[in-house]
Amino acid sequence: MNTLSTHVLDTAHGTPASGVGIELIAEGGSVLFTGTTNADGRCPDLPQVPSGGYHLRFAVADYFRGKGVHLPEPPFLDVVQIDFGIAETGAHYHVPLLVSPYGYSTYRGS
Repeated sequence: MNTLSTHVLDTAHGTPASGVGIELIAEGGSVLFTGTTNADGRCPDLPQVPSGGYHLRFAVADYFRGKGVHLPEPPFLDVVQIDFGIAETGAHYHVPLLVSPYGYSTYRGS
């Protein structure tokens, strides 16, 4: 099994993104986790997972609307989905998301 973590940073406001809805989905479509980021923009309750393919979905439009940001309809970014693979066994994978209403980036963190 592998440990998994994420951290969402709001680059528009320069703060951790608290309250972002997150889903972790296995490659076959099974939803493994549904939750929200904490005050630090983290989601410490993500489950351990075996090697394989996964999707992390972040409800960023809902988050920015909740912060009072006016977004067009439909928003440029609604749900950001990061598709990633875990090839190792017994490793830690960190998948951060840096996001604004009009752009995002990610990488394999530590």
